[in-house]
Formats: sequence, C-alpha cells, structure tokens
Amino acid sequence: MTRADVGGSRESSESLLTQGQGATHASAATAGLEGAALHSRLVQRLRRRYADELALLPPGPPTAQSLRQGLDRLFAQGHDASAALRILRQLVMERLVVLDCEQAAPLVVVTGAVTRLAELALDTACRTAFAQLDERHGAPMTEAGQRAELWVIGMGKLGARELNVSSDIDLIYIYDDDGETTGRDGGRGQITVQDYFTRAVKTIYTLVGDTTEHGFVFRVDLALRPNGNSGPTVCSLDALEEYLLVQGREWERFAWMKSRVVAPRAAIEDGSAQALRGVVLPFVFRRYLDYSVFESLRTLHQQIRDHASKRSAGRPERANDVKLSRGGIREIEFTVQLLQVVRGGQFPELRTRPTLEALQRLARAGLMPADTADGLARAYVFLRRVEHRIQYLDDQQTHMLPTADADLDWIARTMGCDGTCAFLSELDMHREFVAEEFDRLLGNDGQCKGCQKKPPAAGRTCATESPTQDSPIGLEGLAALFPPDMRARLAEWTEQARVQALRDAARQRLWRLMERTAQWLAEGRTTEASVLRLLDWIEPLLRRDTYLALLLERPAVHERLLRVLGAARWPARYVMQHPGVIDELANPALLSDRFDPAAFERELEWRRESLASTGEDDEETLLNLLRRGHHAEVFRTLVRDLEGRITVEQVADDLSALADAVLRVTLRWCWPLLRQKHRDAPRLGIVAYGKLGGKELGYGSDLDLVFVFDDDDERAPEIYGALVRKLINWLTVKTGEGDLFEIDTALRPNGSSGLLVTSFEAYADYQENRGSNTAWTWEHQAMTRARMVPPRCPAAPGSLPPEGVLAALGRPGVGSEVPPRCPAAPESLPPDASPATLEAHAEADALVERFNAVRHAVVTAPRDRASLKAEIVGMRDRMRRAHPVRGGLFDVKHSPGGMVDAEFATQYLVLAHSADHPALEPNLGNITLLRRAEEAGLLPEGVGEQAGDAYRELRRAQHRARLDEQPTQLPPEAAATECAAILRLWHTVFD
Repeated sequence: MTRADVGGSRESSESLLTQGQGATHASAATAGLEGAALHSRLVQRLRRRYADELALLPPGPPTAQSLRQGLDRLFAQGHDASAALRILRQLVMERLVVLDCEQAAPLVVVTGAVTRLAELALDTACRTAFAQLDERHGAPMTEAGQRAELWVIGMGKLGARELNVSSDIDLIYIYDDDGETTGRDGGRGQITVQDYFTRAVKTIYTLVGDTTEHGFVFRVDLALRPNGNSGPTVCSLDALEEYLLVQGREWERFAWMKSRVVAPRAAIEDGSAQALRGVVLPFVFRRYLDYSVFESLRTLHQQIRDHASKRSAGRPERANDVKLSRGGIREIEFTVQLLQVVRGGQFPELRTRPTLEALQRLARAGLMPADTADGLARAYVFLRRVEHRIQYLDDQQTHMLPTADADLDWIARTMGCDGTCAFLSELDMHREFVAEEFDRLLGNDGQCKGCQKKPPAAGRTCATESPTQDSPIGLEGLAALFPPDMRARLAEWTEQARVQALRDAARQRLWRLMERTAQWLAEGRTTEASVLRLLDWIEPLLRRDTYLALLLERPAVHERLLRVLGAARWPARYVMQHPGVIDELANPALLSDRFDPAAFERELEWRRESLASTGEDDEETLLNLLRRGHHAEVFRTLVRDLEGRITVEQVADDLSALADAVLRVTLRWCWPLLRQKHRDAPRLGIVAYGKLGGKELGYGSDLDLVFVFDDDDERAPEIYGALVRKLINWLTVKTGEGDLFEIDTALRPNGSSGLLVTSFEAYADYQENRGSNTAWTWEHQAMTRARMVPPRCPAAPGSLPPEGVLAALGRPGVGSEVPPRCPAAPESLPPDASPATLEAHAEADALVERFNAVRHAVVTAPRDRASLKAEIVGMRDRMRRAHPVRGGLFDVKHSPGGMVDAEFATQYLVLAHSADHPALEPNLGNITLLRRAEEAGLLPEGVGEQAGDAYRELRRAQHRARLDEQPTQLPPEAAATECAAILRLWHTVFD
C-alpha cells in the first residue's frame, strides 16, 4: 500500500473548495464572485429582516466559541431562548452563503458550522427544559439514587458532523434508567422519569423545531426511534437494547452507525453517555464478516430509486436530484456504509462517521482502490457543494437543481465553472462515476454474477441472474444438479440437521450457490473433490449464513475457495478451522503481494488504538485480534503457495517473518498489562532456535524460543518471569479464534529444569562455557541456527492512508478535513521521537549486538575436530534410532541421506571451520552454507552444491506431503538422486 503525507487541519480555511477536473479551476473559484451571495433570495430576506443583528455574530467562520458569543449577545438584547436560537440560525445562514459562495470556504467549514449550531441549540434547549421541569417536579432520580440522564442522539448527518445548510435533524431520545422525580414540598408534582423526559422532549421540540416569526432552528425528525412513529418519543437504555436485539432491522444498523450523543453537553463531558456504546456497537458491527447486508441494502436502495422515479414521472426536472437520483450523494454514502458494516466488526479501524474520513480508511485498509476513493471523495464534495447552493436560493429542504436559467448560472459560477454547460458536464461526470462504482459494489452490472459472462440463454439456469430472484425453497432436487456418482453424497448431505433447519432465505442462498457450483463442475472449472470438501466446509457454518452471502456476492471468492479446498487436505482443514479467512480471497492483490511485516504491525496497532478509543481493548479482544491477523496472513501465504506464486523457501521466509512480527506485537501489548512493570519498555530478548531461527518455518510449526533479559533491577527475575509466562499464554491459549503457536522452551540453559527466563550474563556464560554449568555440543549445534528476533521491523515510514485519497482530501477542491495520521509502527523513528523512545530503541539494538557477539564466540570457538565429529555422529545415531523407518521406505527427514544428515553436516562445518572461514558464520541456511563451504575448499567440487540442491528438493517433497497430510516416507527410487547427493556430503565430512 502507498502512503503519503499532506498538510492541513480540520479547521483550515485556506484550502479552497474548487474542483481540479473538467471545467472547474481554482483560479475561477473566487474571481468575480464578490457580492455573489446577493443572488440568494434567502440572503436578501435575511439582510432586510436582520440588518441590525448581523454584526452580533463575530466575524469569520462560525465556531463553537463565536456561536456562543452570538447567542449571549442576543440574550443580552432581551431575547428569550426560542427567539435567540432562531435569530442566531438566520445570522449563521447569511454568513455561510458569503463564506461558501464568495470566499470558497472549505466544505468542512459549512457542515461544521451547521453541526455546531445544532449542538448548541439542543444543549440550550435541554438545559432550559430541565430547569423548567425541575422547578415543577423536582430532579429525576434513578432507583440507585443518581440523577437520571437524558441523551439526545444525533443520527445521520448530524451524528457524522455533516449537516447541510437546510438539513432536518434526525434525533432519538434515550434516558439511562427508570425512577421518579423528587417532587416539590412534600412530594407534590412527583412523576416518573419517563414522563419527566417525555415532557422534556416536547419542550426541546418547541424550542428547536416550532416555526415562529423568526422561523425555526431546525426541522426535527424522530422517525428513526425504536418502533418509528408508533413508538414513544423517549425510551430507556434497557428498552433500546431489547429493541435492537429483538426487532432491530438491517437498515437500522446503517442508521445507528453514524449515531452520536450530541446533547446535553454535560452528559458528554462527564462520560455518562459512553454507556450507549455497549448497546449500539454490537448491533451495528457484528463479530464476523457480514455479507448478508448486501441484499438488505440492495432492496433499500431499489426502494429509494423506485420512489425517486415515481416522483419524477411527468416531472423531468425532478430527475436532477443530487441526493437521491442515480449517482447522487446517497449512493456514495451507501457505498461507504456497506463496506463499513460488512467488515467493521472485525476491523475496528473502519468505524468512523464522516464519509470522507471513512473513504480514506477504506482505501487504507485495501478495501477500495485509491483511485476509486479519490474519485468518490471528489464527487462527494462536489455534490455536497451543489446541494448547499440549491438550498441557499430559498432556504428550502430540496436537492433538485433549479430550472431557472439565472439560478443555474449562479450555481455554476459559484462552483468555479465557466458556465452552465460546463457545470452540468462536470456534474454528469461525477454522477456517472458514482453510479458505476455503486452498481459494481452491489453487482448490478448487467452481467451474470454466477459465471461472470453474459446472461444465459433462455431456458438455461444461472445461479445468480439476480440476487433476489426466486429459487426453489426445497432442497430435495439439489443432488440432481450434480453428476450421478455424487448424488448419493449430496442427498445424504441435504438430510443433515443443520441443512434441514435452514430458514427459507438461507435455503434460497444455498440452492443458488450449489447451482453455480454444479455449473462450474460441468464446465470443468472445479473438481468433484473440491465440491465434496465445500460441502464439509459449509455444513457447520450454516447457522451463520453470512458465509453463503459472501460466496454469492463474490463469485471470484467462491471459485478460489474451491481451488483451495481441492488443492490438498491441510488447506481444506485450515479454512474449516478459520472460515473467516476466505474473505482474503476477494483481494485482487492477493497473488502479487508478499508478506509485509511493517504493514502487518501498523495495521494491528491501528486496530488496537481503534478499539481503545471505544473502550473495547480488553485482553480477550486483543487475543482475538492477534489471531485473526495471523490467520489471515498465513492464509494469504498459503494461497500464493498453492497457486505456485512463491517457492518453498519464500513460504518459509514469509511465515518466519510473520512469527517475528507476532512476537514483537505480543510483547508490546503484554508489557503494559503487567502490574509490576518498572520501566516504559521491557529489556527482554527473544532468541529463536530451530526452524524459526533458521527462517525455515512451515505451516503449523511450533516455535523454539529462549528468553533473556538485560536489566539490573533487583526485581527483574520476577518481573520478566511474569512477562514471559503472560507472553506464552497469549501465544498458546485457545480462544474462539483458535491459537497462534505452540511454544517450546527446552533449549534454554539447563533445559526443562532451568529458569524460564535467564539474565543475559548467565546465558552468555552458559553458552561460552564459563563456569561449571555450560552448554553441551548439541546446544552449540542449535546455536548455529539461532538468532535474536529483531526487536524492530526494518525501518519503514509511518502509516498513512493511500496517496490518492490523501491528495484528494488535502488539495483545493476536496476540503481540508484530513483525519490524523494512522499510528506509525514502533519500528519507525520519527524525527520528534522522545528521548525515552530513542533510549529504548538503542537498548534493544544493543541487546541484539550482544547476542550476536555471544553467537560469534560460540560458533568460532576453537574445537577438537575429531571430538566434535564423534559427538555429532553419536547424536545423529541416537536420533536415527528414535525415528526408525520401516518397510524399506525412504523418510525425507530421518533416513540416511535425508535432510537431518545435511543439517548435521552443515552444523559441523560451521562449528569446525568458522574461525578460519568467516563466510560460514552467518545464519544463512543450509543451502547457502554448503555452497560457501565448497567455495572455501572444505568440500570437493560439486559436493556442496549438489547436496544443497538435494536438500531443497527434499524440503519440497516434505512440504507437499505435509500440505496433503500424507506421510513423508517415499519409495527409495523416488528420491534416489537426492539421497545419494546427501550421503556423499555425509561421508565427505565425517568419514
């Protein structure tokens, strides 16, 4: 992913809202626009009616402070709350027309000002209502004896801080708990808490929504509340939770996604409003990938389009609705919200309300191409600015282009266009782009989604001609779609309890999915083995039909899944254990990318910080976050492996780098949770041995680790012991998402009887044979493949959303509300890094260097070569006896001439000759070291290279066998060449 950095801030007024495409030019945005606001009939009326009051609003873009000052000045003139709020609204409208149409203010200035006005009005109304009701009925108290709280929840554009200049405000009123008011003078006037807040809501509406001689502040809409217009105007938090759990509909998830407590201000500042999160978040964002919402949104959008078509029937001017017509603002919002709802449960970094910021995050997460996000951002800003100009004309809540030539020309000029024709051309360009992207997302591209070809001829069945087409609900005939030799298995499968228990909607999805599968089988695009494994994969997942929805919505994912399932047994079992990983198959860059540890760590840190922002970063959630990230990366590597895009060596490199990254992240996340921690960063080193040490990790390999600390604090042994125990628990414990690794610490000093974590001095003494407690030869053999897990990734830039979106958001024409940088991964060292951070990095680097020095001393130590040979040969004989091979077969690892022989020969060469031949010292793997030994003259010509090639082939054979869960024992003739080459190496070294 590409990253870029830009300047700008949320409140910058220097970024001009001018489009850089088509006929729009930055220089035209302000040229000749002085006095342009006077074309607005709204401005004309306001300047006549409120000429004396206009100066009460402080100059410049309306901010929270200036709005409060303006309101206080109106109060000082004797206006009551109702009149003051309405007059303030008129002053703000006049100011925004000038800022927008004459000074090309950024979009965020306009939407931010209207949003702040709504927040101020609602807070003022709440305080006024509470004061009046407290005087009559006393304070509302919960059964726990605390004052009951009312939360005014802003939905839609108010929740996202995106209000347009003539928006109504969608509100929901929730109170925290039931109870009664205290009453007055002996309990008179006592009422229930619900009655109290019901009366408060009426007062708030009167203050904000009623039309008086000064107009209104905002139109208020309560239709989104539980049970809609038939429900009570205010309900308790418990009632809301029950409603969402029992009756909440899919479209309400989209509505609640942008929800935010907007008033009263006191409830926001004291944190009591945070209680709402625990109810809303689980409703909006499911714990699994939720593709079932595609059909719900598709249906909702079709209803909106149908309604718009009916409204414009016989009224062609109504077809130019910049919000609801094809390619309008609503389709941009739907596109963004759909991707957020589908994945926001597992990817918390996508949870944000503003549309432009959400576009940026979607592109950052790789869920939308940067160019697409850039185009949608430009279109969104363009359409919102057009919408505002439509509403500036007469202060009407409309989104349709005017028909008067003068009005159209005014809109064009204030948009920076050369004229009406240029404006309409650019408008059409943006709307067409939006419509194409929206149709692509929902699959409305006129093609057959099942086979991605033209629709089938008449009479032929296609699995997904339309996502809502009627299909047979009974599954009895499903087996007949497949070849005769599969029908018995299919018939048996359809009788399974989970299959029989499916609801009609899920049965329809299943039928269509299997219909498509049968079609592909007939065309030779999949195999019978793949289909049968698909049945085994689907059956336990049927209770969550979101997986059926995913495969239906993404035919490419369906086809790739069949290939993975049919490739080998281990991949099939992996996707059965971790079904959520199949979503990775939708990534178009899956096969071309390689594992990027820096990006992996940045994304995990971004998600953790997103969880922390909503108080969800508990240990169990973080454990599952690590597991999902690890499983997804393993699966990506697996698919590249199965498709032949990477070699066995590259698989091992990527899996080893992934394990390193997981260890780093786990260590960083565990340390702050330790109660007895005594410093900002731990001084702990993780030494990798075995396959991880040699960067030869395979699927499902355990990790051979030794933990050392370099800390003089007297409590260090106890503290780091607790840290390592926690670290191992995090890596090995099984959660609902599975586990990460099995950990083997037997290679630590004194093995299983030794300390779990050792001081670095004691470790060095043990390895370098200082004192009475020293390492054995086999431990020095292990040291040849040891390395310290890098405490930091290779230097990489901090994480930023993709270049295209950032450029779109930060340059003139798109606005300046650029969200903060995503947190940079700990491996990067920004120029302004704190001294403590720099010190921690330096200490970590120093520990790596100290380990490298110990390894150098061990590997290059003088040795009696004859004794070394004898000890290594003796160890090899003991291993061979422990792994007997029967039946005259050749075991690629343990038989004479197998992989272990090559490894032991290499270890001898390193320990015996590194002092004289430094090229043998680095931990570069057996194949490279054998070639270097030959180049150094330690092996006859061809022996090292041929043995290395043989070792590579045996690794491939072992890899293929393990992927298919087959024995790694072959007929001797199948590996005769490789066996002979390694035996030649063995005899050359040890005879």
